[in-house]
Amino acid sequence: MPSDIASRSRPALPRLIPMLSAMSDANGRVSDLRVLLERVEEAPPFDAIDVAADELATMLDARAVRLLVADYSGRVLVRLGRTPDATGGRTQGSENAESVPLAGTAYDEVLRTQQVAVRELDEGTLVTAPVTVRGDAIGVMDLVLTTRPTSEQVADIAGIGHFLGHIVVVNRRYTDLFEWGQRTTALSLSAEIQRRLLPPAFTCEAGQFTLAGWLEPASTVGGDTFDYTLDREALHLSITDAAGHDVEAAMLATVLVSALRKARRAGMDLYSQVTSANDELTTHSSVGWFVTGQVVRIDLDRKTAIIVNAGHPSPLRLRRGRVEEIKLAIDIPFGLEPGRSFQLQPLALEPGDRIVFVTDGMLERNAADLDFHTTLRDTAHLHPREVVHALGAAVLRITGGNLRDDATVLCLDWYGGSTGRKSHHGASQEHASP
Repeated sequence: MPSDIASRSRPALPRLIPMLSAMSDANGRVSDLRVLLERVEEAPPFDAIDVAADELATMLDARAVRLLVADYSGRVLVRLGRTPDATGGRTQGSENAESVPLAGTAYDEVLRTQQVAVRELDEGTLVTAPVTVRGDAIGVMDLVLTTRPTSEQVADIAGIGHFLGHIVVVNRRYTDLFEWGQRTTALSLSAEIQRRLLPPAFTCEAGQFTLAGWLEPASTVGGDTFDYTLDREALHLSITDAAGHDVEAAMLATVLVSALRKARRAGMDLYSQVTSANDELTTHSSVGWFVTGQVVRIDLDRKTAIIVNAGHPSPLRLRRGRVEEIKLAIDIPFGLEPGRSFQLQPLALEPGDRIVFVTDGMLERNAADLDFHTTLRDTAHLHPREVVHALGAAVLRITGGNLRDDATVLCLDWYGGSTGRKSHHGASQEHASP
């Protein structure tokens, strides 16, 4: 565990904004972060993190700067580097990826609390900062300093971790390096298709809500997906489960999710989104194939929500310490009847509500011993990012890792209020896990 956790309750914008143009390092030299950004831009995208690390090491008078990214399981961090002669970890050409277990480590606490950890080592002071963007925990940044940092320097290092997160988000669009690093287990073709259907970020913090999703794939992928997007007026989210397994299920999921996105991006209302997506699925799939799902639209101005329930398991709601199933009318699944209409049902929201959407892989006979009500009460104090991880880990533990179907969960915390958000270097400290 960290010997010292240091943080500030809120970033001081007058300090952070000038920091982006100039910052004094431990020796009093002034380094321009604009130069850092330019050098990252000049480097190939696969070298962006190494270049940033080298520049940051000079700026901060650090012996080493390292980035560790979270893998797809969420239970391992991966340290990427250019080590052509490496003997440990995975290698691909000159690239090396070393896996570091997360549970019970200082890294685990840094990611959960979203605070900087400062620890004394024989070779100096190790500072570990979260690398997070809008609540999505990308990984952590390690710095080995020659001297113990002041509280102001710790705050600046936290800001640099946030800055590094944006560098990762931008540069991963141009290279497979980060994608390769996050794959600590091989993916089947169906899993590759499924992965492309998921949103780029599994967590999103905003002023009125926090949303986090997670998917534990079965050995033969069952076609689960979750999706969300945020626009000026509304939060849109969906969770779906395609019938069957392997590539057939992945292709069904592809048609439905793509059709929902196409309709949403064309500006259609929720009813038109689901009816047009249903018609597309019936047109482009074999007779008898179907997808269950729930599609939700939350009006951020009116603070109201509507939901379509196409043959899917009921969501659960944690409200004032009590967990209950949200009773919904059930329409038939998507893809069974062309021209089918679907009911728009109200989804009641109160500030403080936690709503959890699941697929039946979370409820199958093999996972029947998972007590959802108790688990949700026991994790009420945790950030949704940790809640979905906890539920995924519980299902794996109970089933011995032998999932017969994908197990997917989407956790929504609703705060109401205004759209403004208080962010501390990429994360909301108000809602972080203790």
